[in-house]
Amino acid sequence: MALINRFFTFLLIVVLGLLLNSCSVSYSFTGTNINYEEVQTFSVENFFNDSGGGPANMEQRFTESLKEFYQRNTQLELVRTNGDLQFAGAIKRYTLTPQAVVSSGNPNLPDRAGQMRLTISVEVEYINQTNEEENLKQSFSFFQDYDPRTTTLLDVEDRLIEEIFKNIIQDIFTATVANW
Repeated sequence: MALINRFFTFLLIVVLGLLLNSCSVSYSFTGTNINYEEVQTFSVENFFNDSGGGPANMEQRFTESLKEFYQRNTQLELVRTNGDLQFAGAIKRYTLTPQAVVSSGNPNLPDRAGQMRLTISVEVEYINQTNEEENLKQSFSFFQDYDPRTTTLLDVEDRLIEEIFKNIIQDIFTATVANW
């Protein structure tokens, strides 16, 4: 009986694999819904830093991270220009704001920020050459907090930017090719 169950389980897996493989739309574990018969390439223009803040190489880091994410999570080929899917945009906001005030305990000294928030916003223009209805121009924003009492921005800035970019790129991916 166990041998028969194993055989039917194996047969079911083979049949499902063949059915999924024969579909023209590819579904993946990353949640994409891309028709790879129509869409084979993507291009990313260099993003600009219009925020007036952040490290000098921030726009390059964002551009490269976006390219790497789509290469890692899709079967699309990266091309220099005129991809089937095209990305362009700019970093529009890089701000630090205090989030929690901590009393200095001394009436002669001012209160201090107990938490600081780094917020980055990126405006993205997405063009789908095969389906213009999916084109969009949208801002994506995310933030990370840090404690200025125990560390400086310079100590944590690279890590915060990396985390923020990771979240923004995931949101861009969801809005463009995941179709959620």
